[in-house]
Amino acid sequence: MTTTESADQQSATKPSRPSRAATRLASHKVVTVAAPLLVLGVVLGVWYAISYAVLDPRRRFLMPPPHQVITEGLLGDSVQDMWEALGRTTTVALTGLAIAAVIGIVWAVVMSQSPIMENALFPYAVVLQCVPILALVPLVGFWFGFGFTARVFVCVLIALFPIVSNTLFGLRSVDRSMRDLFALHHPSRLTVLRKLEFPAAMPAIFAGLRISAGLSVVGAIVGDFFFKQGNPGIGILIDNYRSRLQAPELFAAILLAALLGVAVFWLFGWLGDRVVGRWYQP
Repeated sequence: MTTTESADQQSATKPSRPSRAATRLASHKVVTVAAPLLVLGVVLGVWYAISYAVLDPRRRFLMPPPHQVITEGLLGDSVQDMWEALGRTTTVALTGLAIAAVIGIVWAVVMSQSPIMENALFPYAVVLQCVPILALVPLVGFWFGFGFTARVFVCVLIALFPIVSNTLFGLRSVDRSMRDLFALHHPSRLTVLRKLEFPAAMPAIFAGLRISAGLSVVGAIVGDFFFKQGNPGIGILIDNYRSRLQAPELFAAILLAALLGVAVFWLFGWLGDRVVGRWYQP
């Protein structure tokens, strides 16, 4: 047996070591999972410390311990009312977000086609962002009543501006060399918009949708607080639990509202990854 054959046989029997890149990827995944869990553990520890070490038993209702929030809130007698209210809030938030997405994208497209249109329309988008929504709530109630339509309108007002601004930014930030390449073929504005600007703007559009997704949940809960008519949403339950000093149920309802916002935010992040694909690296 020659030296070369012996070396080949030894290399074949020797177990292969994982590459440095694979090890680094595995450690990154572990850190990605462990870091949020570590922060969660710290938050729960501080929460327990405040409940048992800072507050005396008579004032413990101000911050009940986490296990009490779960047993008496999420698993208590009010759990069915919470889930039904959460479903109504979800319907309002997603409806308002869908309407805001359509209006915002169309608004941004119109502004991107002409500097004159941008100068004429963009200030009003800023006005909608700057006007306090709470100041408009009485007017919304007069115009649309105090039910589903009024709640959706509040969601649209709150969620509109991020979609408009991010979509306009994406449409305006197309690479100059790509525009010059398209100009060589003398395409129509619709062709440029459909084949160049929209694909390039997709990451920015989904970034705006992710921001507006959380804001739409906020808008649905704000609408519940002020339009206290019809079937109750999660915001009405939060106000009821506050007035009755039902601390575990109050914390449980707040937790469900926060989880709803996280879920909608994650949903549009996932959709953005599927639509945009792996070609875009932020």
